[in-house]
Amino acid sequence: MQIGEIKIEKGLFLAPMEDVTDASFRLVCKKLGADLVYTEFVNSEGLIRNSEKTHKKLHLFDEERPAGIQIYGANIDSMVAAAKIAEEENPDLIDINCGCWVKNVVGHGAGAALLKDLPYMEKMISAVVRSIDKPVTVKTRLGWDKDNIKILDVAKMVENIGVKALTVHCRTRTQAHKDIPDWSWIPKIKAVVNIPIILNGGVLTPQDALRAFQETGCDAVMIARGAIGNPWIFSQTKMLLSEGRFNDEIELEERIKLLIEHLKLSCELKGEKRGVIEFRKHYSGYLKGFHNSAKLRSELMSYLIMNEVISHLDEFKSNLSKMNSEVRAEA
Repeated sequence: MQIGEIKIEKGLFLAPMEDVTDASFRLVCKKLGADLVYTEFVNSEGLIRNSEKTHKKLHLFDEERPAGIQIYGANIDSMVAAAKIAEEENPDLIDINCGCWVKNVVGHGAGAALLKDLPYMEKMISAVVRSIDKPVTVKTRLGWDKDNIKILDVAKMVENIGVKALTVHCRTRTQAHKDIPDWSWIPKIKAVVNIPIILNGGVLTPQDALRAFQETGCDAVMIARGAIGNPWIFSQTKMLLSEGRFNDEIELEERIKLLIEHLKLSCELKGEKRGVIEFRKHYSGYLKGFHNSAKLRSELMSYLIMNEVISHLDEFKSNLSKMNSEVRAEA
């Protein structure tokens, strides 16, 4: 598949996720094999009103490229202006969010709400495509609800107005993250358009990604919740695709090593206090499944100093190794 200058076969993409895909997480996922990463959702109104917090979401590091900036909004003029601002950061592509199901987004006519008015959706996307030089892609859902599945019309429409790739979350807006995503739509979409089609929804394991490629013929898969707490899903999937196997057991030492690397990046980019506080959401995923991990997570939540977190993790690792050694000796 090709999007602008990006050429990837069976691509593994990190989905844009609010409060998750900040620069530190993107860099970690890139290191572990993500082919393309996206920023968090960027509010077009925040950009044109010079919100410092919103503008910070645009910054991309060379180490994470290729990377895309995703913007969302309901006003065409605001979306055009926001796309021009985003283009100044020199992303590899700009993605338009037409699929977010969250109430306060659709309630303002953005995200998946655009699926209720395809002529307006077409005007908005077309205006953005004409206003910038960077490739424009779109992320959307099958439709608003099961009685209004519009994805084939949407796919043909976006291709005709110059969109370079389409990501499809294979649920409707009313389903949100409930129910099993209907991947059967991907081959139907590919039959009516020639642009790359990226499958999203339900890719939680390397086996899911393999099955998505085999069953649907999609050009890439976009991984969202499957990467939270397990950024190794990218390296594991690449190994599965190339060798037919992968290591699904990530040892505690490796987990803690990456956790600390990720934490240091978070603090470097955000400042120590904010970096530590905002990192707390990642403890559960990195430490899942280990003895006394719930107690450890609870203890780590109280820290505001990075080195205190690291010291506590080192102590936990040392105590667990000692306990395991004693168990082996008794055996």
